[in-house]
Amino acid sequence: MEDTQTVLYALFAVFAAVYLFRWRSDPLSHIPTIGGPSAPILSYWSTVNFFRKPKALLREGYQRFHGSVFKVALIGQWMVVVSGPKMVDELRKRPDEEMSFIEGVEETLHTRFTLGREPLDDPFHVDIIKDKLMKSLTAVLPDVIDELRVAVPDYIHTKEDEWTTVNTMQTTLKIVSRASNRVFVGLPVCRNQEYLDLAIRFTIDVLKDTALISIIPESMKTSLGQYLSAVKKTVRQTVPHLKPLLDERRAKLEEYGDDYSGKPNDMLQWILEGAIPRNYSDIQIIERIMLVNFAAIHTSSNSIAHALLDLAAYPDYIKPLRKEIEAIVATEGWTKAAMGKMWKVDSFLRESQRINGIGLTSVTRKALMDVTLNDGTFIPKNTLVVAASYPTHNDDSIYENAATFDPFRFSRMREEDGEGTKHQYVNTSVEYIPFGHGKHACPGRFFAANELKAMLAFIVLNYDVKLANDAPRPENRCFGPNIIPDPGAEIMFRKRRT
Repeated sequence: MEDTQTVLYALFAVFAAVYLFRWRSDPLSHIPTIGGPSAPILSYWSTVNFFRKPKALLREGYQRFHGSVFKVALIGQWMVVVSGPKMVDELRKRPDEEMSFIEGVEETLHTRFTLGREPLDDPFHVDIIKDKLMKSLTAVLPDVIDELRVAVPDYIHTKEDEWTTVNTMQTTLKIVSRASNRVFVGLPVCRNQEYLDLAIRFTIDVLKDTALISIIPESMKTSLGQYLSAVKKTVRQTVPHLKPLLDERRAKLEEYGDDYSGKPNDMLQWILEGAIPRNYSDIQIIERIMLVNFAAIHTSSNSIAHALLDLAAYPDYIKPLRKEIEAIVATEGWTKAAMGKMWKVDSFLRESQRINGIGLTSVTRKALMDVTLNDGTFIPKNTLVVAASYPTHNDDSIYENAATFDPFRFSRMREEDGEGTKHQYVNTSVEYIPFGHGKHACPGRFFAANELKAMLAFIVLNYDVKLANDAPRPENRCFGPNIIPDPGAEIMFRKRRT
């Protein structure tokens, strides 16, 4: 009996020593933890806490460690959070060789285990967004607006003076997908519901795969990732919709060269022309189109859903918005120039995004080497580092009455400051980071901003809106660093009386 007890005590001592060693040797042990314990095994309780109440924990960390860093527990890894504008600026300035944006995004989405590393190692589609799409905004925006004129009535069915109720997120997903794909693949494919369903499904599949991969042990991610992933299957199902277009466009390029009359001016054409010298297959091209769809649909559909819920919750703001839109459209038409003059519409979207956010964190980076920050904090290689966007946007020292939805906050700032860019929707700063900040700020935000302004303006001009059952605005759903509108939230629409 005594021998058995001695063995048990010895085993316990060994276990305790190993446990203590692992805890002490953790390279992030010097960074304070928010949400619970940081010790091995016990840290899973911190993960549960962060996914249960991420807003409260990020706010606590932001206030306690402002001007420095703290960490929160994700599934299977720690996320270091920089707190305060100065730290955001430092994160922005760190060179890619130290803090990588591409690898940071990959660390959160895990696409290397589902689509492979090729889109990461050669992200030429991102360069196309920065260059071709940016330069073509004036030319492609009329197509977006033309598609909105058809898509909005297709998905919001109204009868004379009757109110109709729609699911907010499902409706905005469909409208954004239609309008975006008018520029991505053009007519008639952008109105093919099977193709649009696949584009939306791919967006959802990426998020599902991200959650799935995160719970698989690191040693098994590569072997199980592509086997369990849904995105590859969705890409294959998209081939019949886009391959005929690719075959036709390849043939015309071979026959007429790079410049011919009637050549499509859309994302598919730009990606095709970038893919040909790389000898990419149709599948590889379609993967890029679907990745562009993911970036556009995921963020823009959530942003316009938030804005419409805010509009329905505060209907008194419809009248001043209409007044601005009507006056500008009467002189400028539905053009990019018109969108640029809609300061109140722009401000409404910016404020909605400040209050609600694309995510609770932003400016995502992964340390590619050991880094020491200016405050002396040591960040070991392979650490995921982000900025605390939610607490930044709700900081009363930055935004007066930060918790209050003030839709014309930024248009007033533009009028008072006598300038037209600093506070506009697409502009980023250390105090406004939903799009990120610096050279890696979202490259598609200029297209997205014009699309969303056109969408909001079109709906405000043509519809009355209110929340279903005159209920208060539904609370957003948060899980970890992610935030979305309530998936069950409904809005009522009625064709505007004129």
